Amino acid sequence: MIYRLAKLDDIEKILKLHFRYQVDSIKEEDKADGFVTTAFTTKQLTSLINEEQGLFIAIKEEKIVAYVMSASWQFWSIWPMFEHMIKDLHNLTYLGKTISVENSYQYGPVCVDKNVRGTGVLEGIFDFAREKMSKRFPILVTFVNKINPRSYQAHKRKLKLEVIQEFEYNNNQYYEMVYDTSKALKSK
Repeated sequence: MIYRLAKLDDIEKILKLHFRYQVDSIKEEDKADGFVTTAFTTKQLTSLINEEQGLFIAIKEEKIVAYVMSASWQFWSIWPMFEHMIKDLHNLTYLGKTISVENSYQYGPVCVDKNVRGTGVLEGIFDFAREKMSKRFPILVTFVNKINPRSYQAHKRKLKLEVIQEFEYNNNQYYEMVYDTSKALKSK
């Protein structure tokens, strides 16, 4: 498995993978195995790559089989859901610090092709992205919709993220989760 930062010429393939698992376009029978809620445009992914260096991919046999998006709160602030989370950051403490836009970033979404799930790809791409982002931010923050139990279990059990709080937004219930970016998930 190859893990690397995405390049602009990867965007079309990333969007294809994303579309297969995005909540508005996923096959109904695949929904129980997890889904991605946020839709993205080519322009947004271009910004994520060029300005944030925050789009990470896993490649197997020359095919993109997973991605992780990670970026500053400034990048995410155009979406109302993330704006809601930003306004609440100052109410949260982790690692003995009040969480802020300066010391944390938003991790996710993450998407892993069902053909490679359970093979360590999630853990590998998570650790690759975490290591890159740790140079800028000590705290990873993310959320998981409570109607997505597979994603919650993967983040809690496999990735060891901690629930810092639960919250409601737009009539949906979420787990807000955190991770210390200085901690490698796997020993090298």
